[in-house]
Formats: sequence, structure tokens, C-alpha cells
Amino acid sequence: MDDAILVINAGSSSVKFAVAEAGDHAVTTLVKGKLTRLDQAPHFTATTDAGEVVADTFWEPTGGRQEILFGKLVDWLDHHLDGHTLLAAGHRVVHGGTRFTAPVVVTPRVLDDLADLIPLAPLHQPHNLEAIRAMAAAHPHLPQVACFDTAFHAGHSDAAMRFALPRALHEDGVRRYGFHGLSYEFIARQMARVAPDLARGRVVVAHLGNGASLCAMFNGRSVDSTMGFTALDGLPMGTRTGSIDAGVILYLLDQGMGHETLQHLLYEQSGLLGLSGGIGSDMRTLLGSGRLEAAQAVDYFVYRTVRDIGAMAACLGGLDGLVFTAGIGERSAEIRARIGRGCAWLGIDIDPVANARGTGCISGAMSRAAAWVIPTDEEQMIALHAIEALKTAASDDRISKEEFFHV
Repeated sequence: MDDAILVINAGSSSVKFAVAEAGDHAVTTLVKGKLTRLDQAPHFTATTDAGEVVADTFWEPTGGRQEILFGKLVDWLDHHLDGHTLLAAGHRVVHGGTRFTAPVVVTPRVLDDLADLIPLAPLHQPHNLEAIRAMAAAHPHLPQVACFDTAFHAGHSDAAMRFALPRALHEDGVRRYGFHGLSYEFIARQMARVAPDLARGRVVVAHLGNGASLCAMFNGRSVDSTMGFTALDGLPMGTRTGSIDAGVILYLLDQGMGHETLQHLLYEQSGLLGLSGGIGSDMRTLLGSGRLEAAQAVDYFVYRTVRDIGAMAACLGGLDGLVFTAGIGERSAEIRARIGRGCAWLGIDIDPVANARGTGCISGAMSRAAAWVIPTDEEQMIALHAIEALKTAASDDRISKEEFFHV
């Protein structure tokens, strides 16, 4: 029997999953899909990596009990992964704090430590941990591995990690962490494969999607990122503000806005959605709208992205390449072209024909810095991490199998 890794990315109202065949240095996606409408009649869809639909059905309501959903998911996989058996479940966990700078097999102690980080990622961490608990309840003998969005940025310099706040707050964890690390780590590995010379140089990777950020990399390692203490920082996103003057927050509090209302405003009513006056948070909708408000939202997104690419290039002391990835970065030739024009001063010259093709190198022959489109695959990165973490745990006498089998 061939081993496979179940990859889980749990959100507030949906769970994305993938199953990857496990190799020593690479994985092959077998099936992927999602569960939506978790609090109603869950909608289960699954496709092969080639795009063939293998499931599209509604399950009976579970009253929000995720352990039932995960039980049904693994039961379905047992009947549809001929010749494969699940080795482990790998989870995307948004925040690892200062302690977890590499993937880790989940034990009760690890789970408790991750729960302590919920205040640092209140809209993401609880759902990530709920999925781990639910999987443990449904299949207590399946090892689970937590993989962190913050880990790739753990090597930042002291200056890149700090806020200009009293030092005691930094020691208490109020520092810049950076996110989208699983995506950036995958891109770093892909660059080493498809453009090894560029991978050894100074590169800004633009992860542009509903969540958006930039990462400055040198020799495949993160030097800085536009996201900081939370995934709210940096570039404007689909519904999140991105960077905002802290004085605005103080002003809104002084005006009587409550914590929950303010949190909802910053995370769910702002970004492209707020800038466009409610037209939409999807870049495709805004580009096709024709309305002034939509155009202004797009202009703002491009302006702030170009501005922050300049800041990331300054951190690197120059620029050898710019890599686009994630939903907008991979699919919108217009946004790539506009960002490229804004970065012409950095030596970026995007070739229109290559840009329309939308994959691989898209810079022209006269471009002093290379431009690429490289699709990201966080699920593959999680699967690879899960394999390595299990190997490490198997050789660590301090971790008993009984401990992590009963999270």
C-alpha cells in the first residue's frame, strides 16, 4: 500500500482538503476538494488533480459537529483512494508564535500552547485548532502535524521583527511575524528548480489573492514581509484593510465603536470591498465593473503593491527578480502588467506576449530584473512538512505515540 497525507486548511465556514501521495522529496496530489456550509447541510465536493469531479453532494446536517464531518471525510477517502492508506493529517495553522518555527507533530501539550496564541490570530487560529481536535475525535490513531504560516519568516533580523514599542511588549510576543509562509516556502523551492540563479539572488515574491502580501527573499530565505503582528497588515486585501495608521483605530474607539464592530470593519468590510463601495472583493469583478469606485479600488491596490515592492527591494539592497503567485498574481495579466509598469525603475520590463501566457518567465529580453509567474501550492508544502515531521518524531524518544494519538 502507498502512503498518503491528508492536508486540511480549516476556516470559519469551510474546510479545504487535499490528499497527496507521499514521496521522500516530492508529493503528487491525488484528490482535492472542500466542505462548505458547515453549519447547515454540508456541501462536499472533490476533484482529481486533473480536474475530474469525483464527488458533489450534500451531507446530512451535523449540528456543526466537525468530528462527524471529518469522520465522513476519512470514510469517503478510505473508499476512493485505491491502493493508498492515510499516513497522517497535516494542518495549516496560521500562527506558531515564537516557539513553533518548524512543523510539529501535535500532542496535547502542543495543542495547549497553540491555543495560547489565539489572541494573536483570533479569526484563524480557533478554526485551525478546532479541525485538529475534530480529527482527533473522529480518528484518534491518525497522527497530526501542524504547519505554520509564520515559520518561514522566523529568521528575520531583530530590526525587521520589532515595533517601536517598549521592549517588554516585544518579549511578550508583540512583534512582526509575517504570514503566507507556506506559500513563500513552496515558491522558494520552485524557484530553486526552475530558475536556480534567480533563487540565489534578491527576489520579491508577490502573493496576491484575497489575502495579499509581499516577501523579500535572498538566497531562498525570508528577509522581510509586508505582514507583521497579524494577517491584517501590509497590502490591501479582498476585505482586509492592510496597513493603517494606528491613530485611525484610536479615533474610531473614541467615537464609540466597539471591539467586535471594529474587528468586523477591519477584517471583513474593508480592502477592495470597502474601497469599491461594496461592488465586490474579487479583482475580476472590479476589473469588469466599469464603475469609478471599482477603478479606484484597483488603482489603490496597484499603487500600494508597487510602493511596498520598492520597500522590499530596499530591504534587499536591490532587485534581481519579481515573482507573482496566488489567485490575482497567477491569473490577472492586467494587474501584473500594471504592477510591472510601476516597477520599471527597478528594472522590470514585462513582455506582453509572455504575460498573456501567464506562466514561467514573463519579462522581456531587455529587463534588468526578471519577472516570473509561479503557481503556489501550500497543500504540497504541508504534505512534505508532515512527512518530515513524522520522521523526526519517530526518532524522538521524548514523544510517545500514545501522546499524539490522543489529542
